[in-house]
Parts: sequence; C-alpha cells; structure tokens
Amino acid sequence: MRLLTCKNLDIGYHDGLVARDINFHIDEGDYLCILGENGSGKTTLMKTILGLTPPIAGEIIFAGGLIAREIGYMPQQTLLQRDFPASVWEIVLSGTLGKSAGQGVQRFFYSAEQKKTAAANMQRLGIKDLAGKCYRDLSGGQKQRVLLARALCAASRMLLLDEPAASLDPKATEELYVNIKKLNDEGLSIIMITHDLAAARAYANKTLTIGKDIVFHE
Repeated sequence: MRLLTCKNLDIGYHDGLVARDINFHIDEGDYLCILGENGSGKTTLMKTILGLTPPIAGEIIFAGGLIAREIGYMPQQTLLQRDFPASVWEIVLSGTLGKSAGQGVQRFFYSAEQKKTAAANMQRLGIKDLAGKCYRDLSGGQKQRVLLARALCAASRMLLLDEPAASLDPKATEELYVNIKKLNDEGLSIIMITHDLAAARAYANKTLTIGKDIVFHE
C-alpha cells in the first residue's frame, strides 16, 4: 500500500532553494535510505515531509490513512541534548505528545494509555531497566535506543531517522541497525538519512540520492 509520494518537490527556506525536482514514493514496509553530501538537503527533506518546513514547489501526498503527526522522527542529536538531565522514562514518555498535537488535546499529565505506549516501546528496545537512569549518564548506544523508543511513541506506520548511527562505535552502530531492521520487519516503514553506503546496501530496498542529480532507486 502506498503511504507517501513526493512529486516534483522543491525544498528550501526563505533564503533560497536547497534541492529541486525530488520524486520518490514509500510503500508500507519499505526501507528507504537517503544519501548525499552534507548540505545537499537531506534533513530539509525530512522536515518538509513532517510539515516543519513548507515546500517551495511540488507536493507531498499522504495515502493509506497516514498523516504527518503520526510519523515518528529521530533527529540528529546536538551536544546539548546529549547532556540533557532528564530520566530515560521522562524522555521516552515525551514522545507520546506528538499524537496529541493537532487533536485539541491539552493535558497537564500523561494518560494511562500514553504511559502504556512508552513502557511497551522501552520493552521493545530492551531499555526498560534504564527507566530511572539519567539520560546523560548513558552510553552512546543506550542514548540512541532511548531516542528510538521516544520516536516510536509517535510512530504509527512510519519512522524518519536522521543519521541515527552518528558518533557511535562499530558495535553500537550494528546493534542500532539490527533494531531498526527488526522494526522494519515488523511492518514499520523506515526513511533513514545515512552516509553509510554499506548499511544502505544491506538493509534498504530503496535509495534516494540527493545532489546535483536526484536519483531514486527501487
């Protein structure tokens, strides 16, 4: 089932065009890797899909009942975020807020259903025992699993990952890729920005290269 189509899409910001004429599609269960040099527009494309940045031209078509606020998003981590002084439980639980946005739902506490979702995704990624730990005290691989669990709390059928293995050692990188592939095998559609060509070849069934030319392979 088709979930997302980008058609003749031009992306950028108020100060200029970043990439143009992007065409690709995502079906249910796809694993797409987005490749390209730094500054080519990969992250801008993700933000445009999520509705955080408006397209300059072209269109993004959601299908199969998918809507932007039900797409999980794991952005690149900043140095400040790596030292965030919150518990693992608090960070994962905050991922459930995305689905409430746009529904007119305003709460000053988390519902039982939101807590159940957060606990289930922590169990899914094997981090339930880290719930009371301070995020900044975790290893790089543990932090990425926490952020992945947080993104899953918003994801119904699609997950967007921006360089999720950046700064990880080889062992933690492989563990992360295995977890992502497992989620994909469970039916979640994956869009991942990466510079890791070997990972793209090993895991993706589609690739999109953004540069001087836009090349989509399926």
